[in-house]
Amino acid sequence: VQLVESGGGLVQPGGSLRLSCAASGLSVSSYAMRWLRQAVGKERELVAVISTVDSKLYADSVNGRFIISRDNVKNTVYLQMNSLKSEDSGVYYCNALMSGYWGQGTQVTVSS
Repeated sequence: VQLVESGGGLVQPGGSLRLSCAASGLSVSSYAMRWLRQAVGKERELVAVISTVDSKLYADSVNGRFIISRDNVKNTVYLQMNSLKSEDSGVYYCNALMSGYWGQGTQVTVSS
């Protein structure tokens, strides 16, 4: 099983990025899929979850700015991040809930 995140990078405040989490050996449609992030010196925190029936939950800090979605044909989960702030910086991880599988993370840096 592999979860491979991509799409991170350096972006200015107010900008956008779209993260992807491509899965192999695991069907993203069979799991609640999560995005979490970890900033330097801080604990990993939940950013967004999409359930198997497409219910979505967001952290208060990103609600209204981030959108989680899933493409079952491509077996990929996405995180569209808009109106980015410096406090959104960190390593973003993809996880299939209750599977024990994690991606390696992708770095997001929001800075002018």
